[in-house]
Amino acid sequence: MAKESMEKLEACAAALRRHHFDAVAVGSTAEAFDVMKAAAEACRPRLASFGDSMTMRATGILEWLAGNDEVTLLDGFDASKPYAERLEIRRQALMSDLFVTGVNAVTEAGTLHWLDKVGNRIAPVAFGPRKVIIVAGRNKVVADRDAAEERIRRIAAPQNIARHPGFRTPCAKTGVCSDCNSQDRVCNTRMEMLRCWPDNRVLVVLIDEDLGL
Repeated sequence: MAKESMEKLEACAAALRRHHFDAVAVGSTAEAFDVMKAAAEACRPRLASFGDSMTMRATGILEWLAGNDEVTLLDGFDASKPYAERLEIRRQALMSDLFVTGVNAVTEAGTLHWLDKVGNRIAPVAFGPRKVIIVAGRNKVVADRDAAEERIRRIAAPQNIARHPGFRTPCAKTGVCSDCNSQDRVCNTRMEMLRCWPDNRVLVVLIDEDLGL
């Protein structure tokens, strides 16, 4: 099973490379960290930021960036700061040299799919930072676009709501998306990335572990 799982990730990485992404499949979060660190060192960022992701945090890349004296890390999720200040920091992330985040779904055809509340995670992926690193566990890999949307609707969005106490949405009670109009709704902006431009601007690291939501 482990061999089949890695073969699936390697095939997905090959599909991403055909679509001009830089992509690699690795066996663990430790290996993912090594790949991400090497990519960060190669682009020599002075300013770095990130979009929140449980998978990304599991790799340890944020601690490495925060401890690097040559990098200023913009943290738009620092709970000690007022929300308005955090939003301003997320805006500044659009002009960072390096942006790191996760993704809701990756298709075997080699495309990336997100659904976001604020948009601070997807906007820098689409444009702005010179280098973007995306990290995803094997549980994020799905067959096609329809499966990606279904995964977001039935797994990623409801479980993301569940880890934020106080959010009042129907899925917080039912665990199933009902396409609500709540102020706490996290499903506001959808993005799919079909190709990478310029070539290799986005590095996708696929990890042979079940990670994140």
